[in-house]
Amino acid sequence: MTTGIPVYYQIRNTVKDWIANKEYSYGDKIPSENELAELFKVTRLTVRQGLSLLVQEGLLVRKRGEGTFVTKDENLIRSLGLDFTGFIDGLFYEVSRTTTQSAIIDKINSTRSVKEKLELENDEVIRIKRVRLLHDKIFAYTINYLPLEIGLKITEKELLKKPLLKIIEQDIGIVVEEALQTIEASFADPETADKLKIAPGSPILFVERIMYAKNKKPIELVQTSYNSDHYKYVVRLKSDKSTKGRRWIQHAS
Repeated sequence: MTTGIPVYYQIRNTVKDWIANKEYSYGDKIPSENELAELFKVTRLTVRQGLSLLVQEGLLVRKRGEGTFVTKDENLIRSLGLDFTGFIDGLFYEVSRTTTQSAIIDKINSTRSVKEKLELENDEVIRIKRVRLLHDKIFAYTINYLPLEIGLKITEKELLKKPLLKIIEQDIGIVVEEALQTIEASFADPETADKLKIAPGSPILFVERIMYAKNKKPIELVQTSYNSDHYKYVVRLKSDKSTKGRRWIQHAS
């Protein structure tokens, strides 16, 4: 086991790797808590903590009296095969797991803030409002702003089939090379509260992301509000003492 990382979380990662590498496939029964406790040289409670995380993520299903099984959701398991090596990839993983419940696309005059962040010459942008689901539960409310030359190529029908990022990269042919993201605690305004099915003023996690293509050209502004009960962001930091003093570097989980 790796020092500095909770043992139960390491167990979660190991079992998740087993599933991603197809050592245990769709619907397979995994070893019992007792067997895993012996394998990892930990208590059964520690194993249960790790497996509970995977149950919450939908990768494992517990059946009373039978044991714990890998989900039969093939799309969810296939998403584990993506190779994520850094900060931006971890964000895209979350996107790959969601589906769109509803989408509204319109052309509007942008605010000064949106215009500056997208470095636009004109005032008009395409705005997309979406309610996104994770495991059939409301997960996030997202508003996307795109330059006209990109946004006019996107349809509601496409958004209901696959993530906007895939449409931009696979269908339109624009490769995202960089993203600037800010994360902050906030409160749900009436519109956001209605979409997330929570009370106005409830705490939310607000994430704003500017996506860049080649030559650092902004191609999309994304503003997403997450129900704080349904979203957790985990970052692994590693101490670097190679320079004077100490600094912390983010590593992919």
